[in-house]
Amino acid sequence: MDQVVVIGYGTANKRDLTGSIVKIDGKEVADKPNTNPVASLQGKVAGLSVVNSGTPGAAPDIRIRGTVSIGQVHPLYIVDGIFNDNIDFINPNDIESIEVLKDPSSLAIFGVKGATGVIAITTKKAKKGQTTINFSTNYGFKKLVDKIKMVDANGFNTLFAEENANNNVATPPYAQLNSNTDWVNAVTRTGVFNSNNLSISSSSEKNNFFFGLGYTNEDGIVIHENLKKLQLSFNDEVKLNKAIKLGVNFNASRQRNPYDATSVLDNARKVMPNVYAGTKQFKVADPYTGDSVMMNIYSGLATTLQNSGVVNPVLEVENTWNTQRDYIYRYVGNVYVDINFLKHFNFRPTWYADFSNQDKRVYQPLYYAYDPITDNPYLYSTLTSVTQNQNNWKKFQQDYVLTYKNRFGDHNLTATAGFTTYYYGSFLTGAIAKQFTSGSSARPIPNDPRFWYLNSGFNDPSITTVDPGSTNQYEYTTVSGLARVLYNYKNKYYLNASLRNDASSQLPAKNRNQLYWAVGAGWELTKEAFMQDITAINFLKLKGSIGVLGNQTATRLDGSPIPYPMYPNLLTNKGAPFGTNISNAAQNAYQPNPDLKWETVHAKEVGVELTAFDNRLHFEFNYFDKVTKNLMTYINRSVQGINDLLENGGSIKNWGEEFSASWNQQLSKDFSLNVAGNITFLKNKVLSLAPDIPGGFLPRTFMNNGAAEARTIVGQPIGSFYGYVVDGIYQSYADILSSPVASSIGAYRPGDFKFKDVNGDGVITADDRTIIGNPTPKFTYGTSVNLNYKQVSLSVDMGGVYGNDVFRTWASLESPFQRVNYAALQLDRWHGPGTSNWAPILSQGDRFNYNGSTYNIEDGSYFRLRNVNLAYAFSQRLLHSSWIKGLKIFANVQNLKTWKRNNGYTPEFGGDATAFGFDFAGGAIPRVTTFGLNVSF
Repeated sequence: MDQVVVIGYGTANKRDLTGSIVKIDGKEVADKPNTNPVASLQGKVAGLSVVNSGTPGAAPDIRIRGTVSIGQVHPLYIVDGIFNDNIDFINPNDIESIEVLKDPSSLAIFGVKGATGVIAITTKKAKKGQTTINFSTNYGFKKLVDKIKMVDANGFNTLFAEENANNNVATPPYAQLNSNTDWVNAVTRTGVFNSNNLSISSSSEKNNFFFGLGYTNEDGIVIHENLKKLQLSFNDEVKLNKAIKLGVNFNASRQRNPYDATSVLDNARKVMPNVYAGTKQFKVADPYTGDSVMMNIYSGLATTLQNSGVVNPVLEVENTWNTQRDYIYRYVGNVYVDINFLKHFNFRPTWYADFSNQDKRVYQPLYYAYDPITDNPYLYSTLTSVTQNQNNWKKFQQDYVLTYKNRFGDHNLTATAGFTTYYYGSFLTGAIAKQFTSGSSARPIPNDPRFWYLNSGFNDPSITTVDPGSTNQYEYTTVSGLARVLYNYKNKYYLNASLRNDASSQLPAKNRNQLYWAVGAGWELTKEAFMQDITAINFLKLKGSIGVLGNQTATRLDGSPIPYPMYPNLLTNKGAPFGTNISNAAQNAYQPNPDLKWETVHAKEVGVELTAFDNRLHFEFNYFDKVTKNLMTYINRSVQGINDLLENGGSIKNWGEEFSASWNQQLSKDFSLNVAGNITFLKNKVLSLAPDIPGGFLPRTFMNNGAAEARTIVGQPIGSFYGYVVDGIYQSYADILSSPVASSIGAYRPGDFKFKDVNGDGVITADDRTIIGNPTPKFTYGTSVNLNYKQVSLSVDMGGVYGNDVFRTWASLESPFQRVNYAALQLDRWHGPGTSNWAPILSQGDRFNYNGSTYNIEDGSYFRLRNVNLAYAFSQRLLHSSWIKGLKIFANVQNLKTWKRNNGYTPEFGGDATAFGFDFAGGAIPRVTTFGLNVSF
């Protein structure tokens, strides 16, 4: 309870606070094989949801206490005081501590960005009076686990023949395709993970200095997927005299991103196993020079069997993985002055800057494939091109914070007031250049990085165009005033109050200033006389808080941001009638709304903190309730023939309970045990939506004809899955005749789904679709066990979720025009009366079965052995004769085993506010085994 925690614009003892703040030591993330430190917190903090990604360098999906908006849902990151939307630049080894702030009394001070929670990171500083050099390294392997199950060549032959028979069509000849390829194996590998870190710190009476350098080389489990990252950190604080200190913090990173492999696993499971994955030699004309050469060429696909978007992923990856250059440079720093005056006052002005630059170039080369049926080579990629993106982000922040701290007898007061400004600018520009295709200049762009630019001289300037998908520029500012009071009486009655006024350049003038506030109270019962005889309880505190928080968000229905809510972009190439003539015109992308304001979250919390049994037990319980009001909603009214609209309207409620506990036991002189666990029960419901929304719901659709659908609808959890309820399989025509008519949604026959008549009107129509699944878990949990015996330590982290659903889109909702391989689960298909009452007949012609339904819904519950770490720290007795201060060796296994119920690679899938939990046959989370050492001098 006496630990010091970050609270925003300052620090405080946790005992003096009335909110929910969880502090994690930097050592918890330092030796884990994750480039993003928050990825290592999965299952460790009550109320914190972490959905990790298997892609090197990809940020996890983070939510604190639920999905509070239809727009922005991810927390605010604060690194040494600077506001950020990600922490990709931070080296996990340079982190001193991570604080997770969850309740209104902790978050109101952050104003318009506080509603989604805060993750505050403090980087390492030099320890007083010490000079230390530290080096750590780990090396290990990443391996695909929980591979999805597809049929082999024999299974494909059986099911393909059956499907053709079901449709009374002849099976195309493909006897030449006699391989038995496991395509998932063909595109995956055992990847390597290696991280090396060096730090130097020194502290004296006048100066504290820290320097850190880190390098990470991380393979993905997909072939050729690789991330390289170089990180540098530096901070220095100089004490000029007793009253004034000057300081600087600086972080920099250079990251080379892997090529885009997000669709490789999904493409792999689509290819029929009969196709050969390796190369064959052919004599062909070099596509660049025309010279006759021998080439090793990968197979294309048998277009008589597989086409319409199905590709050989090995062919594409092997020819394009090294034709992308994607570098991100980032520089983040601050300079501050810390002034103590008049005994009780402190003034701290700080100036921050954050510059990022992404230089991305993608070259499309020429390369061959061969037809696996005829064994003839052909030019698979026929035109060269270069796509170049230049993305720049600039962020500036300045804080001027005055703090007064004093004690008046039994009264303790800390008061803070501040003025702060923030600027954000995003400048993204992209263009595409293509080769000359006619005339004397007709030639490809060379396959040489020197020419992978828009102005290489080999591209046709007449068709060099702006890429609208990656061209976007905007900027905004906020100007804010803030205040906070921390008060306690006799160190047992606590009052916390905070407020902030944010003025935003993105809103209309009359709503530009918005006020956010919170009040919290606490009562430490163990300071009361009536508790003095209860010796088993060391500390007992009741607490509660209430407040209004802000959420700075505006997004379209697809989750893409709207930078200027009050100032819509223009849509060009619109027609306007002038008499009998139609002229080109422009119109607003949506109707501007002069009454727009940011969303507000009305939050409250009550809780209890307990320490007992000689401080061996620590327990905390919190009940929270959050209602988001004035949802900023983009309303698509094109179906009504009028302009779209952006307006405030609707509300969402998130509420639940958090329990966390830990037990520390010294079993003997050399043997200690720590057990910790947490569980969070979470409920989510849409209370209302804007009245102008067509149909009264917000849809998000994917796959064939929108068959995979999530709806945000009043009375249901946000992003609920929507579709038909499967009531079995039609076993015969007699079964069809005795069932409600369903012809309005397509032709059907025995073997097709039998959908439930939900509304009871005697027929099956689109009106019988209903909520069929909830992507939000009923509860999440985590536990850890730490054993220490002399110099040996063993830690095991476990966790999981229960009660959520996953919407599986593969093996059921492929396009009916796509021939894909069969999933193993389709071996249980209906192939005659009584053979199945769940999996339908195999037939691309039966479009009736391409409707999203409960057949696509799978249980997302899982339990995972998240992390196992075994370490040995050499004793000082062994090291006393050397100049080594400390030496530790360790082995770590991450994602050792997952017990799950769904058919995908993983049971956890992120997304955005209104569409998450969809399984698109990707997202594999690898098992990572690493070995390392940490040595200090």
